Amino acid sequence: MANRLAQTTSPYLLQHADNPVDWWPWSPEAFEEARKRDVPVLLSVGYASCHWCHVMAHESFEDDDTAAYLNAHFVPVKVDREERPDVDAVYMEAVQAATGHGGWPMTVFLTPDAEPFYFGTYFPPEPRHGSPSFQQVLEGVTAAWTDRRDEVAEVAGRIVADLAGRSLVHGGDGVPGESEVAQALLGLTREYDEQHGGFGGAPKFPPAMVVEFLLRHHARTGAEGALQMAADTCTAMARGGIYDQLGGGFARYSVDREWIVPHFEKMLYDNALLCRVYAHLWRTTGSDEARRIALETADFMVRELRTAEGGFASALDADSEDAEGRHVEGAFYVWTPEQLRDVLGEDDAAFAAAYFGVTEEGTFEEGASVLRLPGDAGPVDAARVAGVRARLLAARDERPHPGRDDKVVAAWNGLAIAALAETGAYFDRPDLVERATEAADLLVRVHLGEVARLTRTSKDGRAGDNAGVLEDYGDVAEGFLTLAAVTGEGAWLEFAGFLLDIVLEQFTGEGGQLYDTAHDAEQLIRRPQDPTDSATPSGWTAAAGALLSYAAYTGSEAHRTAAEGALGVVKALGPRVPRFVGWGLAVAEALLDGPREVAVAGPVGGELHRTALLGRAPGAVVAAGEGPGAGAEFPLLVDRPLLGGEPTAYVCRHFVCDAPTTDARELAAKLGG
Repeated sequence: MANRLAQTTSPYLLQHADNPVDWWPWSPEAFEEARKRDVPVLLSVGYASCHWCHVMAHESFEDDDTAAYLNAHFVPVKVDREERPDVDAVYMEAVQAATGHGGWPMTVFLTPDAEPFYFGTYFPPEPRHGSPSFQQVLEGVTAAWTDRRDEVAEVAGRIVADLAGRSLVHGGDGVPGESEVAQALLGLTREYDEQHGGFGGAPKFPPAMVVEFLLRHHARTGAEGALQMAADTCTAMARGGIYDQLGGGFARYSVDREWIVPHFEKMLYDNALLCRVYAHLWRTTGSDEARRIALETADFMVRELRTAEGGFASALDADSEDAEGRHVEGAFYVWTPEQLRDVLGEDDAAFAAAYFGVTEEGTFEEGASVLRLPGDAGPVDAARVAGVRARLLAARDERPHPGRDDKVVAAWNGLAIAALAETGAYFDRPDLVERATEAADLLVRVHLGEVARLTRTSKDGRAGDNAGVLEDYGDVAEGFLTLAAVTGEGAWLEFAGFLLDIVLEQFTGEGGQLYDTAHDAEQLIRRPQDPTDSATPSGWTAAAGALLSYAAYTGSEAHRTAAEGALGVVKALGPRVPRFVGWGLAVAEALLDGPREVAVAGPVGGELHRTALLGRAPGAVVAAGEGPGAGAEFPLLVDRPLLGGEPTAYVCRHFVCDAPTTDARELAAKLGG
């Protein structure tokens, strides 16, 4: 019989709707039930494409005996971290403080007042590697709750007090300048992997936001070392197993430092961020490889993640069925030499094995290899490669596909809108701009809907129950501003302004601080506030970037002041932890450059508009349009006449404008193009 999760919209919660565990969604009623029964709450947090979440579910939550014990002694609460990033952030901070590490599935035991007192991540069904079994943990917590309640209360109180006392040290002393940016670059150089590209060791994550900073820094200062790190990292990822060499798109991370074996789940946010990075790399260098990766990644997102309503789904699972019907990681993507021969015949299989690095011993498990481009096959016949790739892709398509998490997350769709709009504009692919516009329409129609506040998620065109957090407002505003620049439709600028006004009213604290949840959001044991970029830009840095761009478009002093206040944290963190504030540093580059304001009095999609979009000046904003109504759409176009009846571009920054020009080459030079 289904439990309460059957009524939810989250694909992750729905995966647990038929568990024998009597799950509750996160709700006041669940904690009321715990109070009434005088039992602790078991909080289990995960997400739909998380491999170890599936393992623990299968081993423990689908087990009748475990479920019976759980139901008798706890109120079990299941949370999708992608739907409730605020709940996840607050308890993950506690887990990391207590254990020194974190991850998913996250397992936390709470009092009926939602105060945590015991933590963990994955617990196995039997004791192993020094870790207790899940059953032992449940029994130990029950014993402590029954026999040592004072001790539990004391621990919970201490943890909550500790969390409350972690006040954020945020710059506060003005914006990041040349010195902080230079220190950040030096820090990145120290952590750079000269041999394999990227930063740090294994596991190695795609550093999309750091690469954006490096490209902007190069554009502003001409620093060759910054461009070299960006370009070599992008080449290494594009040629590695982290990139899907047949279908396009990137996996979540590489388990090794050489980018060979990925963790195979594919997330919308990684692909949106990386699609944009490669498009920007092409804009900087003209690299054919960067152009190919940007377009293949855009096409992957549209083909594999687009929903019937025009939004983009969250993720594809790492696991799928192999030839024996077992659910295993990477089964959809890996190849043995024998499988190549079955599809391609002897000659082409030998060619493909050399080209894609498929070996007899394998680079993954059980003799299978992840396709990559090891680059030692010498000059190759491009037509032959294309033919082999097409045949392998067709054969792979016959395999059981990984599951898809169909929920639409506002923030990640904002990132996808920005990437698809720019990629479509750069490479003359109006279809990609249309897909971006359709996703933006869905966000306005469903996620803003009647309530005039952003909803975090939707599924099948139905808005979820959870309020948008700061990253939703920041990333969606970023997507809308990019769409405004590409399409010349001022309505997107207006929608971005509407979202950013809510940021000013609901998410802003003293001294430029930003909070992850609104002033009127559900009160948790601590109000989450994290300025560091992880897999995506933090809400803090995303909002700072969008506020800065909006101020450049409109001249709004309030938005500019808020952006500068928010960037105080980058002044503090940039020199110390540059890898974890990459987007913040990219926004700092835009601030140091102006950012420039480009008004094109002329046709949308015309030569001057395209030249403006291809300008490399960090964070430059572009408004294009012609005719008397253009100024009503974009304040930047007010009083911008044509010169001699020709389309004309105006470039301004810091309240000073260059002489207008009708010459595309001159405009490109003004924008570092």
